[in-house]
Amino acid sequence: MIQPATVRFLKNLSKNNNKPWFDLHRKEYEAARKDYEDFIQSVIDAFGKTDPSIAPLIAKQCLFRINRDIRFSKNKTPYKKNFAASINRGGKKSIFAGYYFHLEPGNSFVGGGIWMPMPAETQKIRQEIDYCWPEFKKIITAKKFKAIYGDLDNEPEITLVNVPKGYAKDNPAAQYLKLKSWIAMQAIDDASLGLGTLLKHTVQAFGAIQPLIWFLNRAIEE
Repeated sequence: MIQPATVRFLKNLSKNNNKPWFDLHRKEYEAARKDYEDFIQSVIDAFGKTDPSIAPLIAKQCLFRINRDIRFSKNKTPYKKNFAASINRGGKKSIFAGYYFHLEPGNSFVGGGIWMPMPAETQKIRQEIDYCWPEFKKIITAKKFKAIYGDLDNEPEITLVNVPKGYAKDNPAAQYLKLKSWIAMQAIDDASLGLGTLLKHTVQAFGAIQPLIWFLNRAIEE
C-alpha cells in the first residue's frame, strides 16, 4: 500500500510547484519517495519470482527523478506531480520493454510495454508482429489481458495515420503495425492506493501483461 502522507505530499506539490515550497517541505518529499521506493521494491521482490529478468533489480534503478527537464518546455514548473517507476530488465534506461507503475493523485495507473523505441527496435517489433500475428493476437485477446487492459493504447500521438511502408494496407495486424509505442495501462483510483491489496493487484496486472513484454523483448533481441 501507499501511505496517505505520500499521496497528500503529491497533491500539495501540485498546488505549490515551486522551489521555495519544495525546499521547505524536503523532509516530506524524502519520506514520500522512500514510501514509494519501498512499495516498488516489494513489487520487484514479489513479481521477480515470476519474471526472473527483473529479479536482480533494486527500486532505485527504476525510479525517475522528481525534477522536470524544462530546457525545451513552455511549462516551467520545476517538479513532476508524480512518482513513476519503469521496471525493465537493466533498469529504467534499458531499451527493453518492461512494467510501469505511475503514482499521481487522480491519475495513477499500472501496466507496461515499450514507449517510443528507437527506429531499429521499432522495425524489429513491427516485423515480429507481422511474422507472428496469430501469436500476438492471442496475447492481446487473452482473457486476463482483456479483463485488465482491454487493448493496447492507441492514442493519436502514438499512432501513425497510415500503415508503415513495407506492409499492405489490409494487413490483419495493421492496427498494431501503425503504433509507435506498444503499451497498456489500467487506472488505479486514489482509494485503492491505500489498500493492503495494492501489491497483489499490481502483481496480477504485471502477470497479465507479461506475455506481451516477453514478445516485445524477443523481437528486440533478434
